[in-house]
Formats: sequence, structure tokens, C-alpha cells
Amino acid sequence: MIGLKELSTFGSFHPSVNFTYFVIVVAISMSTMNPWFLAGSFISAFAYTIILSGKSAIKFNIMFIIPIVLISALLNMLFMHDGVTELFYMYENAVTIEALIYGIMMGLMLSGVLMWLLCYQVIMTSDKFIYLFGRILPTIALTISMIFRYIPLIRKRFKEITEGQRCMGRDLKEGSFVDRVHQSVKEVSILIAWSLESSIETSDSMEARGYGIQGRTSFHLFHFSMRDLKMMILIVLLGGLIIAGNIADRTTIYYYPYIRYPLQDIYSYIVYGLYYILLILPIITDIGGEVRWRQLRLKA
Repeated sequence: MIGLKELSTFGSFHPSVNFTYFVIVVAISMSTMNPWFLAGSFISAFAYTIILSGKSAIKFNIMFIIPIVLISALLNMLFMHDGVTELFYMYENAVTIEALIYGIMMGLMLSGVLMWLLCYQVIMTSDKFIYLFGRILPTIALTISMIFRYIPLIRKRFKEITEGQRCMGRDLKEGSFVDRVHQSVKEVSILIAWSLESSIETSDSMEARGYGIQGRTSFHLFHFSMRDLKMMILIVLLGGLIIAGNIADRTTIYYYPYIRYPLQDIYSYIVYGLYYILLILPIITDIGGEVRWRQLRLKA
């Protein structure tokens, strides 16, 4: 199951279902500083990136995502001096627990949203995005689609260039500092030339195929079925109830001047529960699909 993004059961749903899910989850994650929301979003996104991308996601999360939380907490603690619970003084400025906790929550929010966007990039492939928005906004849809694939494509091409140069005896890590700088500039120059040439070829190919012409149709295998409708209703219903709970001020938390929770009642805990269900929905879907697939293989 780990790393088999091509077999993602959640990714097999209609593109509108996938897009709606990520829009709702990211919107909720960015609109609240409640620790229960942020912790749930962070853990769920962390787990789902591993399910989709395997070991590479673990390495990326440890090297880049977790430091975001730590750096955010440190910076907010050092530069924000609000709060009444003082830890110590630095240059006559109070460092408070409230600022530290708020920084941690801010880091959890940023890292959680980033990981959900990484999951979005895996699930919402370019063909899905163009299918959804290609007819309405063909140029913008194409541009956004190319942006999402640009960074991994550039990294792949640069790796190929580096390996090719190494095979020719021009290793980037060998020689003097001047030689390494010269080799770096050369490889970057090759990368830019390759990218520009590729973009021209792509533009000519799309123009020849009539992309953007009114009335043009494109081939796709997407079909909105009853299965997609049920999932869409579930996602929208959960998202609507959670947003209603936030608007009703049942999940708001205040960090300054001291940490204060609003009234916590049964409705607040229901909102938390619904949000957790929404967060783990793709995880459960993928795990369930993998279990059914293995059962079918054993029967065969």
C-alpha cells in the first residue's frame, strides 16, 4: 500500500470530488487556530503523504515539515511579546508561554496546509485539473497545471544533467571551488536551455492540436457515478457542519493575553469528531481499497 499512489482508491473518484475535498480541508485548516483542529490536520496530512509517496515523504516531512513548526515557534516566541505568563526576559523583552504556543500552532497550520497541498499534487493530476477547468478557463487551467508539475520536472531534469555530466568526467563535487562554480553554472545553463526548448515544443504542439479553440473537445475517462455522488454529499455535508460550528464560535481559542477556550459543550465535541472523520476519509478509503484488492488477488 505504501507509495502506490497510482492505486489510490480516493484518487479514483471523479476529479470534482477530489478537488472539493482538498478545497474544504485546506480552507478549514487555514481558518482556525484551534489546537485540536491543527493537530488533527497535521497528523492526518503527515500520514497521507506517507501513504501516497512512501519513504520519500518520510524524508521530506522530517527534513522540511517538522522544522517549519520549530522555526515558527522560535520566531514567534522571540519577536512577539504579548501574553501574561512570562518564561524569561531577553534584551528587556518578555518571552511568554502564550507566544510560544501560538508559534507552535502557526507552524502546525502552515505545515499541515503544505502537506495537504502535496497530497493534492499527487491526487489531482494535470489531466484532472484541465478536465475541470479547461473549458471554462483554458489558459489559466493550463498555467496552473504546468506550475504544479514544474518544480518536480526541473528537479528531475537537473538530476539527469548532473548524472550525464558526471559520466563525462565532470563531477560537480570534484575540483577546486572555481571549477565547481563553473560546472554549476554550466549545468544550470543546460537546464534553462532544455526548459526553454521544451516549452517552445509544447506550445507548438498544443497550438497544432487546437488547444483553447472554442468548441474543442478532449478525450477523458472521467464519469460522475453514483459512487462519486455519495462521496461528494458526504464531503460537503461534513464540511458544512464543521464550518457552521466554527461560525457559531464553538471551536475558537484565544491566545492573548492568556489562553482562553470558549464554552465547550457536546456540539463542540461533535464538530471535532466530524472534522476528524473528514480528515481520515481518504486514508480509510485507500486502506479499504487496498484490503479489497488483496482479497481479490488471494481469491484469484
